Amino acid sequence: MSLITLKGITWGHSRGITPLMAYSQRFTEKYPDVEITWRKRTLQEFADYPIERLVDHYDLLIIDHPWVGCADATRCVLPLDEYLSKEYLKEQWDHQVGRSHQSYYYGGHQWALATDAAAPVASYRKDLLSENDLPKTWEDLLDLARKGKVAAPAIPIDLLMNFYTFCLAHGVEPFLSKEEVIDQETGVKALETMRDFYALLDKSMFERNPIKVAEVMSNSDDYWYCPFAYGYVNYTREGYAPNVLHYTGLVSFDGSPLRSTVGGTGLAISAGCEHKEWAVKFAEEIVSPEIQSTFYTEYGGQPGHRKAWERDLNNVLTNNYFRNTIDTLDNSYMRPRYNHYLHFQDHAGDPVQAYLRDGGNPKVALEAMNKIYRESLSR
Repeated sequence: MSLITLKGITWGHSRGITPLMAYSQRFTEKYPDVEITWRKRTLQEFADYPIERLVDHYDLLIIDHPWVGCADATRCVLPLDEYLSKEYLKEQWDHQVGRSHQSYYYGGHQWALATDAAAPVASYRKDLLSENDLPKTWEDLLDLARKGKVAAPAIPIDLLMNFYTFCLAHGVEPFLSKEEVIDQETGVKALETMRDFYALLDKSMFERNPIKVAEVMSNSDDYWYCPFAYGYVNYTREGYAPNVLHYTGLVSFDGSPLRSTVGGTGLAISAGCEHKEWAVKFAEEIVSPEIQSTFYTEYGGQPGHRKAWERDLNNVLTNNYFRNTIDTLDNSYMRPRYNHYLHFQDHAGDPVQAYLRDGGNPKVALEAMNKIYRESLSR
């Protein structure tokens, strides 16, 4: 029998590729006629390059959930509900972290399985900032930022995710209208609130994504605290970086914890895959509660399955990363997933960044966002 080869593509951080490669090796040991290879791409490529072009070259694809509207429109990946049992999918739904599994369900089909769960959470250097001194409120955070000890990712995509957070903090959910992202009053308040914070940060933050923030925090003593960035469990482990990061929930704003935005990744299968049964079997196994709770987490993954987050050993290994942040993920907001939403996501962070970095009129930034939003709806 000839060797069956499946090709996969993922993103190039340890959290994104190491557990996939490790379990692919184990999968081949269990099923010697099957080999799975992985190619990695940068975090920016992961956000920017259209998945619908990758399905012609790869069988297994790690995707971001806002893409499922496109999946539904193009049918270029498999509807996994037609290949997996109802019992399996119900177990996944019942044990998701936040809305990680739900985020890949769109148009009546399950387009991916949640291999990974994430949302912006707070991180800090416990050796430099004691738990008693952690900011608890928005005002506490601004006080610490004035001391120059706060870092936060401020590239356009991360600022856009936080814009959603501050719309919610001011009491209105975005995307309720087809004419504007958010009403002008709420949008201006959200932008001005963000400006109060980002104006206090070093300008280098406008070039840093969450990984670069985690790297600078774990490799130097320049910054003690990050109030919101997509969490990376790897930095909680001894030996991964010179200094360990600890993670916790978000500060409160007007008496309630800030709500962050669901992230994470899902595993989809190309509709053109020649060996669908093996691709589905791999997906079913690596996202199972057994593998997510053990193998996947132990090899540096940030699992999507709730049992993995609740397992005591996983929390021992990660300085309670999972236990300390799960409430934030459960409380997080899910982005739109309509087809062409990604046009909005790819461009709408630019006017947000320009306003937060350079100042100006928040209404101008908001109108630019609304124009991009209307373009996305008319594509």
